[in-house]
Amino acid sequence: MISIRKLRKSYGSNHVLHGIDMEVKAGEFVVMLGLSGAGKSTLLRCINGLTRPDSGTLQVGGIDLMHKHSCRELARHVAMVFQHHNLVPRLSVRKNVLTGRLGQVGTLASVLQLFRQSDIALADQCLERVGLAHKALERTEALSGGQMQRVGIARALAQRPQLILADEPVASLDPRTARSVLQYLRDATRELGIAVVCNLHQVDYAREFGDRVVGLAQGRMVFDGRPGDLDEAALNAIYHSAPQPAEAGGNQALVQITADSWLTGAVAAHAGGL
Repeated sequence: MISIRKLRKSYGSNHVLHGIDMEVKAGEFVVMLGLSGAGKSTLLRCINGLTRPDSGTLQVGGIDLMHKHSCRELARHVAMVFQHHNLVPRLSVRKNVLTGRLGQVGTLASVLQLFRQSDIALADQCLERVGLAHKALERTEALSGGQMQRVGIARALAQRPQLILADEPVASLDPRTARSVLQYLRDATRELGIAVVCNLHQVDYAREFGDRVVGLAQGRMVFDGRPGDLDEAALNAIYHSAPQPAEAGGNQALVQITADSWLTGAVAAHAGGL
């Protein structure tokens, strides 16, 4: 699903990624660990097509991201789950999930929120997967933080992607809710064969939910193995390296190129009282 070889990225004199080699298979749940500034978010932005690497090779779903590619084409393969939800509060839960289908319809239909019955049925199926089918017609702003994150997962699943990228998806949630959200994400992706690359800070969550853990330190991969092999030596390599300057863009949420972001403004403008 993802193939990365000798990937490098610098911002001026700040070398953020140093020769990253990484493979991710379909259905695999990969957790990335590392200090802030280790290169995790930059690597996600490269995989998402938002940042162009300086050198190396990077392929996602057969698309070569080192060469010119269509954002719409990549959006058919890659979905995002964000730390801060990135939902439209005034829209219903169902319509927020349906924004994941915007890349599959024409521009006019998307602006007017004209969805096919098959898309509506798919949105409801995705809500069922995350235990929120009974909330489909409620306004999203009425949900709890954990429920909003589950709507974000349902929206990502509605894209029918081959890959989901998750940037600190449970950072703002309490431990019980966080585990629930990660469980829904892992179960859904395993059942559907979707690969996941998930940035986390919590080592215990990495051990509990990851099929594989990748550790970055100072822009280098210092660990790549099973959660059970994440011992003290591995954690020292990941977390006891000298801190580096913050990655370009800081901790801002990744700007999504997938279908549910580039038309969110248009959807919100036409939402009215929905």
